[in-house]
Amino acid sequence: MRKPLAALLAVPLLIAACGTADDEGGSPAASGGATKVKLQLQWFTQAQFAGYFAALDQGYYTEQGLDVQILEGGVDIVPQTVLAQGQADFAVAWVPKALASREQGAGITEVAQIFQRSGTYQVSWADSGITSAADLKGKKVGNWGFGNEFELFAGMTKAGLDPGKDVTLVQQQFDMQALLRKDIDAAQAMSYNEYAQLLEATNPATGRLYQPSDFSIINWNDVGTAMLQDAVWANTEKLENDEAYQQTTVKFLTASLKGWAYCRDNPQPCRDIVVAKGSKLGASHQLWQMNEVNKLIWPSPNGIGLLDEAAWTSTVDLSLNTKNQDGETVLTKKPEGLAYTNEYVQQAIDRLKGENVDVTGANFTPATVTLNPGGA
Repeated sequence: MRKPLAALLAVPLLIAACGTADDEGGSPAASGGATKVKLQLQWFTQAQFAGYFAALDQGYYTEQGLDVQILEGGVDIVPQTVLAQGQADFAVAWVPKALASREQGAGITEVAQIFQRSGTYQVSWADSGITSAADLKGKKVGNWGFGNEFELFAGMTKAGLDPGKDVTLVQQQFDMQALLRKDIDAAQAMSYNEYAQLLEATNPATGRLYQPSDFSIINWNDVGTAMLQDAVWANTEKLENDEAYQQTTVKFLTASLKGWAYCRDNPQPCRDIVVAKGSKLGASHQLWQMNEVNKLIWPSPNGIGLLDEAAWTSTVDLSLNTKNQDGETVLTKKPEGLAYTNEYVQQAIDRLKGENVDVTGANFTPATVTLNPGGA
């Protein structure tokens, strides 16, 4: 039996070794003139978070007077909960997941929307006949759960399907083996990770790597049910009452956005930074990931990190109206209080403009990446 949404968002946290974000619950502690800051990632070390690692490696956090520690995520870590419990100063989390936690009492506020587009795919074999959400009817549909399935359910709902009745939902591992074995008809994949795993696998019929033409992709951006993903979240109470934390937020965002601009212009060095930080994924896979993540961020016409209110409203509306297989919605009411603010990221953007940093990436051109077997 799959866990209900509330249980999934309350996964036990493996954070005993993380310490606290500050000494007595106030602003991040200062050490040697630098303000200590902890950032909780949503997942394991990989190019999905390259901008933060680059900001650390290139000294951008140091320039802002910050001593930043990046906390790796994982299956058993819920970043927005780590933040709400005071174990981190900032966290990276998908918006619908964070809003669900917020509705349950987490005191968090979005302060920067890094990804402008969704990276979630539903992938099938090209000969499956599955080219739209409606084609999933009667099929075995893989998904990871843990709040990653919201766009899939929204897409099926828009197509007139009931996720609880019209498809067979299969709990998918965080890889593509079930699709490769044809145990399922459609698999969840991120454009920057699991989709690449398919293209790194060898086709036994040809002895060569699979090609994009071997697969069919449903892109939720095209369907119209994409939801906002990687965003930076901060502590709501501190944003409202702690001037030092407010200043730290601007400094942290300034350095982080500068890191992302560096990775846009230097994808291979950023790949190398992430690999050196201990990524378990191979070098060609990480370069693919860096390139695909850049596509989700750039161009940012209004400035990187600035939240588009229309995209926010769409994500909230989908969260209010899309039901899962148990008839539950992600949210039961619209977010209340300080759910998001562009105040601090706008200050960060203005500072970077003063340094002549390109904050929009209007001329961004994706690189061409060749994958190796197994992502090596």
